[in-house]
Parts: sequence; C-alpha cells; structure tokens
Amino acid sequence: MENPFKGVNKESEKETNENNSEKLDVIDDESEEIEQTDSETDVQEETKEDEKNPNFELQEKYDLLNNQYIRLAADFDNFRKRTEQEREALLKYGAESTLKKMLEVLDNFDRGLKAIETVEDCDKVKECYNLAYKNFNDVLTKAGLEKIEAEGKEFDPNFHEAVIQTPSEDIEENTIIAELQKGYKLGDKVLRPTLVNVATKA
Repeated sequence: MENPFKGVNKESEKETNENNSEKLDVIDDESEEIEQTDSETDVQEETKEDEKNPNFELQEKYDLLNNQYIRLAADFDNFRKRTEQEREALLKYGAESTLKKMLEVLDNFDRGLKAIETVEDCDKVKECYNLAYKNFNDVLTKAGLEKIEAEGKEFDPNFHEAVIQTPSEDIEENTIIAELQKGYKLGDKVLRPTLVNVATKA
C-alpha cells in the first residue's frame, strides 16, 4: 500500500531546502556587508588618525604652498622675459617712426644746400643754413640715426638700391659710382636704402 504522505514529505523537504538556501544567501549578503563596513571603518579610522597627526597637516600645507610658489615663479619668469624683450625693442626701435618722418626734412636741407652753393653775396644765409643743418644732423645722430656709406663702396643689396647701372672700363664692376639719394639706418635696421649708380662691365 502506498504511503499517502509520500508526496507531502517530498514537497515539505523541497520547501525546507529552499528556505535553507535563502537563509544561506541572506547570511552571505550580511557577511559581505559586515566586511565592507569593517573595511570602510578601518579606512575612516586611518584617515582620522592621519588628520590628527600634526605632521600630516604640515605636509598638506607644505604641498599647497610649494605648488603655489612653483606657479608664481613660472609666471614671474615669463613676465620678466616678456618685459625684457619689449624693453630691448623699445630702446632699439622706439624712435623709428619719428626718424622716418624727419627724413623728408633732411632731404630738403640737402636740396637747399646745393641750391645756394652758386649764389654770391649770401654768406650770412649760408652760415645760418649750415648751422641749422649741422644742429639738425646732430639731433638725429643722437637719436640713433646713421647715414649709410655708399660712394666708392662695393654695392651691397642689404644697404643699397641700384637705380642706374653704368658700364665702365676704369671702375671695378659692382662699385658704386655715385650716390643719388642718401640712405639711413637705425642700429642694425635699414630705414631707407641708399639709391645709387653702380658700375658694370663695359
């Protein structure tokens, strides 16, 4: 005769196993949570101990100040270099614009001087003109203006501009025969090249 409780026992045993499995899962989860909590607690305690340590606070302050100092030193060095470059450029080329404007006046002095060379009985005019011309040149020279030498020199495209080329057997090739318009420079910078007549092979 079959046991009428056989099926019931099996179902009861199955439910019991399932309950035990769920309990084990809950225990495992709780164990993991406890371990994680313990780990976080240990970290927090170590952090609190470090924060309470006076050396830790000093190290933090030192690192902060050191980083600020490095950034400040780099900014100052860049500022110093930029200021030095601007200062050098200002000293070297600060008068460039003014000198360029005065070149036309200087040309007029040159033309006037040639115009009165043949005039008689005007010694006073010549004297006044020569004095003014000298003074004006002195001012420009003190400002840094230099005349570019040309006549009799070898032609140099960096300083001279050949507007006429004259074949010649007596003068060496590439030699400047005549200066047609004066050229000037400021330091190493050419403000205006000298217009010249250059000798070529005959």
